[in-house]
Amino acid sequence: MPERASRRRPRGAAVTLTAVALAASAALTGCSSDGTPAPRSAAGTRSPSPSPTPAWDASPASVAAVGDSITRGFDACSVLADCPEVSWATGTDGRVRSLAVRLLGVSKAASHSWNHAVSGARMAQLPEQMALAAKDRPELVTVMIGANDACRDSVRLMTPVADFRTSFEASMRQLRAAAPRSQVYVSSVPDLKRLWSTGRENPLGKQIWKLGICRSMLADADDMGPTAVARRDAVRERVVAYNEVLRDVCARDERCRYDGGAVFDYRFTGEQLSEWDWFHPGRNGQARLAEIAYRTVTAAGPPA
Repeated sequence: MPERASRRRPRGAAVTLTAVALAASAALTGCSSDGTPAPRSAAGTRSPSPSPTPAWDASPASVAAVGDSITRGFDACSVLADCPEVSWATGTDGRVRSLAVRLLGVSKAASHSWNHAVSGARMAQLPEQMALAAKDRPELVTVMIGANDACRDSVRLMTPVADFRTSFEASMRQLRAAAPRSQVYVSSVPDLKRLWSTGRENPLGKQIWKLGICRSMLADADDMGPTAVARRDAVRERVVAYNEVLRDVCARDERCRYDGGAVFDYRFTGEQLSEWDWFHPGRNGQARLAEIAYRTVTAAGPPA
């Protein structure tokens, strides 16, 4: 018969193999064979330490804004028109005291802030805006977008959540490729159903809504039948899903802060809404958005 493969090794060979295993383990773990830390690797150089998480700068010296009509101050000064001077992010209006003004002061905000938001923009357009913002080399980029992805002519036309995620991830890559050190503040999408509930109290606002503003939420504003209720609930659920995407993607970037849902949770009243369409934020509403952003950006840590 052939010799059995299980034949016992000499004791000396077993000891030698154990010593080799200990030495290999020490090389991998950075410890010597007796368990004490090994200051240098086998190549004679110190093992690299993990890069520390960069400290958040609560006093950025420049601000670039991207987003949609809210950041453009749409309907805050006159009907169906942009009014960027009252923008919560970069405006110069003294009653709003934009984020840029709060961070930089009035004079510096005028020369060290840029507004690349576009009324009507959806998340698919954000990568292009991010590319423009990156050229400014801002220390902080503000992002508020997503309402138009839910505000469509019908629920069926709302941006799919997967597409929303893909576009936001592409936007962050676009920024990081050209401005890797810029910090990012991401606002949650407002609760559109709450805006409908508040705005429908104003007869003039409802007349403006009939022009086609956010039909998925605002059409047939006084219809409380099951079909209309289900439609509004579907829009709200989609906004919640968008905010989860904003939170998750932002959390993977060490220089990004999400507002923790503060804008979505804010209870806008008639005092904060546009006097023309009772849906977009007016001056007072823009000021509240600036407060939320400033509180998030200057906090010692991100929202829980």
